[in-house]
Amino acid sequence: MMAQYLALKQQAGDCLLFYRMGDFFELFFDDAKIAAQVLDIALTSRGEHGGAPIPMCGVPVHSAEGYLARLIKAGCRVAIAEQVETPEEAKKRGGSKALVARDIVRFVTAGTLTEEALLEPRRANVLAAVCEVRGAIGIAACDISTGRMELEECAPDEMGAALARLGASEVVAPESWENAPIDCVSRPNRSFGSDEGETRLKAVHGVSTLDGFGQFSRAMLAAAGGLVAYLDHVGRGALPLILPPVAREAGTHMAMDEATRSSLEILVSSSGTRRGSLVEAIDRCVTGAGARLLAEDLSAPLTDTRAINRRLELVSWLHDDPLLRGDIRGILRSLPDVGRALGRVVAGRGSPRDLGQLRDGLSEARRLHDVLRARSDRPGPLDEMLPSLSGHGALCDLYARALVPAPPTERSQGGYIAEGYDAALDELRRVSGNARRAIAALEAKYRDDTGVAALKIRHNGVLGYFIEVPARHADRLMAPESGFTHRQTMAGAVRFNALALHEEASRIAESGGHALAAEEAHFEDLVGHAVRAKEAIAATAAALARIDVAAGQAERAAEGGWALPRVVDEPCLEITGGRHPVVEAALAAKGERFVANDCCLHPQDRLWLVGGPNMGGKSTFLRQNALIVLLAQAGGFVPAQAATIGLVDRLFSRVGASDNLARGRSTFMVEMVETAAILSQATERSFVILDEVGRGTSTYDGLSLAWAVAEAIHSINRCRCLFATHYHELSRLAEACDSLSLHHVRAREWKGDLVLLHELAEGPADKSYGLAVARLAGVPAPVIKRAKSVLEKLEKGRAATGGLAAGLDDLPLFAAAIEAAEEKVDALRERLNGLDIDSLSPREALDLLYQLKAQANG
Repeated sequence: MMAQYLALKQQAGDCLLFYRMGDFFELFFDDAKIAAQVLDIALTSRGEHGGAPIPMCGVPVHSAEGYLARLIKAGCRVAIAEQVETPEEAKKRGGSKALVARDIVRFVTAGTLTEEALLEPRRANVLAAVCEVRGAIGIAACDISTGRMELEECAPDEMGAALARLGASEVVAPESWENAPIDCVSRPNRSFGSDEGETRLKAVHGVSTLDGFGQFSRAMLAAAGGLVAYLDHVGRGALPLILPPVAREAGTHMAMDEATRSSLEILVSSSGTRRGSLVEAIDRCVTGAGARLLAEDLSAPLTDTRAINRRLELVSWLHDDPLLRGDIRGILRSLPDVGRALGRVVAGRGSPRDLGQLRDGLSEARRLHDVLRARSDRPGPLDEMLPSLSGHGALCDLYARALVPAPPTERSQGGYIAEGYDAALDELRRVSGNARRAIAALEAKYRDDTGVAALKIRHNGVLGYFIEVPARHADRLMAPESGFTHRQTMAGAVRFNALALHEEASRIAESGGHALAAEEAHFEDLVGHAVRAKEAIAATAAALARIDVAAGQAERAAEGGWALPRVVDEPCLEITGGRHPVVEAALAAKGERFVANDCCLHPQDRLWLVGGPNMGGKSTFLRQNALIVLLAQAGGFVPAQAATIGLVDRLFSRVGASDNLARGRSTFMVEMVETAAILSQATERSFVILDEVGRGTSTYDGLSLAWAVAEAIHSINRCRCLFATHYHELSRLAEACDSLSLHHVRAREWKGDLVLLHELAEGPADKSYGLAVARLAGVPAPVIKRAKSVLEKLEKGRAATGGLAAGLDDLPLFAAAIEAAEEKVDALRERLNGLDIDSLSPREALDLLYQLKAQANG
């Protein structure tokens, strides 16, 4: 057995091996140690290997899904080794001592889950493959629980943002690729060939050309090849549901890097959970599929005005009709997850319950279709979706006739095919039922014949049906002419068989076995109908999800008094009475009111410097405007009285930073990396929020960096930007930068206490109130008093010397400063490039070094 295990373990590689032994999956050696620690189960041992006991642990087969979920969540990958022959087949093959053959039937990984118990209903489970072809990055992404597949191509420096948008549970990449994402699964390079990818996609969809699905680049096809090859590997040749690929065009979605997504807490809050995130504050969907689509919308806001307005048209229509919205949400609330049920069925892991979910879901889709079709004022996007909600009448009728009203999750015991669907099956069930009644009649007859009232006919998996009597009555049945045959003697009872009982038991077994086989054949036939209609069913699931998102967005807007945004192509941002949706919800839960603020950016006033005390609301103001832009371009209402949103191609948020010790980066280094990305990538159509740039280093360094960054944003990137800072000296930038204006969050001191008003006002902040905030935070009074005396001393020194910003008025603007620096550098470079270093003597080299130093110093 151990030789068989070790051979399978070699195939499993770095996966934990679940080795089937009877009713348990057993793990051995290091796999057992890891599993015992993660699952908190007992670690035991058996036998010896290499002179040492073999560590082992096990989990019951019937409850394996729960243990698998915990292992996957802990970052493990699992290989399932099942018995692939029966003990009888093993005996025929190799005699009585032959070991039952086992093989790995499936790999369970984070990105390849389809089981309902292992998936989060409101979160997509994306598997991504990424590779590089001729300087372009190809990305293939698929949620195999629903089959949706997308292909895209991007530049190498945009790969991180694309993967951050996908939020993949698992990423696969070529094994020899130096720039592969961290923590990816390495796969053979040959899997990522573009020709191989094209061939695999054609085979999956049974077509001779992919032209009907769209135009795909070589990089896209290579990534698709790697993805399908990995799915083929983990499924051991059985592919899951894969719908025709869709090409995602570059530039059709707002770009956001990982730092921006993290700081805006779009799908996950700073605590690492959904609670406190934007999606939790927005989500009013009543189906899991709708919630997953909403999360996708928020992760990838649109950059096409027409597409955005089409989404808004449907949301607005549902917002204006509360009664219709309530009816729609009532129908949707009763829907099963059609997309994921279809995914399990097509993957060969479906159950009778999944077929029942398809029946019920498609029937309710038709009912929703009839409700919506009765309306004459339907918006255009809804008209386009209506055909997808119908067209499954024949399939629904078949499933309604074939399945019981509530099919079971297991099909091994039968009982899921409805009575009347198959007359032969009904007869087999009748025979089986009659035989059982005959068993009861036999039991009564044997009691009368033997005079033993305690006689019972029992059944177990080893003996089948047998007669059992207490040991004190056994002699009556032991008599040669009794008609009973002794089977087994127990401590207090004796078991017998009889010819009539044997015949009835055979009838039960035969009819029951035939009934199970008939039900299994019907199940496969019903699955075949679903597989043949998989694309139409998937389209219905997608339409239901989109309607749920629109209805949920409308419900959230009505609930919070949100406004329909106007999305335009001009570089502006006009928000009246804007609020932060997450903070507002948190305050409302405590019975407090959120203070709304306006924001108005346009080409002549596109950079706002925002000052004021900590805790005054600067960061909240910055974030709320970024979130309003995101919500509008995702196709929903926004938390404001009114909003006009000029399309944003890229959204950048550098608000709060923490160190990244795993990559050897300090807090300040992380801040500078994020700032560098903004300065190199932001365009005139971008929107940037920056909070306290430069605070992580010395005062002079920090001020100089903040000054230079603000100048660059204003004069080079020329994007819309909100820039929060504590450096009062930056207010001087307003004198030289025409499109920069000064603002601050208001605060007042009243009888020694700081009152934060959370209101935004024009003009620079008069002071930072740092000591007052420290007092609010509970810093001891002696420390506050000492800080106050130090502050007075510093302010006197600043007044005497002109302060930190002394002399900054004489600085040239950003572009002029760069040109001056470049002129010096270029002169030195030209002289260095003209040198023949090999011909210089040591003395000449030293003299030249002095000359170059003097030239550098001017």
